[in-house]
Amino acid sequence: MTEQAPTRILLADDHVLVRRGVRLILNGEPDLTVVAEAADGVEALEQAREHRPDLAILDIGMPRLTGLQAARELSRTSPETRILILTMYDNEQFFFEALAAGASGYVLKSVADQDLVEACHATMRGEPFLYPGAVNALIHNYLDLAREGRTLPAKAITDREEQILKLVAEGHTSQQIAGLLVISPKTVERHRANLLAKLGLKDRLELTRYAIRVGLIEP
Repeated sequence: MTEQAPTRILLADDHVLVRRGVRLILNGEPDLTVVAEAADGVEALEQAREHRPDLAILDIGMPRLTGLQAARELSRTSPETRILILTMYDNEQFFFEALAAGASGYVLKSVADQDLVEACHATMRGEPFLYPGAVNALIHNYLDLAREGRTLPAKAITDREEQILKLVAEGHTSQQIAGLLVISPKTVERHRANLLAKLGLKDRLELTRYAIRVGLIEP
């Protein structure tokens, strides 16, 4: 009987100490191995293209691209790679966005030492992994939808606008954003004007405050 190869994992988190601790947990399992690490969402996508991991574990609050943004792109370009979100945010909005982005599970950093290995195994079996608070949120949301006949509200901004909002809030110039996203500076300015209009904000400072409030960047 041939022994099954270990699950090859990409680990993305902008905190070196977190990556080190999580790597120790994962590499302590005989059927799991971390083959690549990334410090931000853009690097995570680059590492995914290079290493073609079986599983990507993505932090939400990363520079350049958040874990949710990276998950959306990874789901589109590498559908064979399964995705787990690892986060400090016990937040229903992020949880539902993670599922919509293609993640199979949502693990809180505060209990990663207890839940992460189980989440990896469940994901590779094709099963979802939800922490207890997420299960409650899912049940309550389902009951609300069933009772009121509602659908989930659409996002206020597009995925591209969200990318640009994050980069603006991180202090990048229009020229730098254009280079990162391979679009023209005029397109960046148009998206920024649309963001201000849609969100009812006045300037970069207010955009930055909004980005912090919705978890795109850390304060």
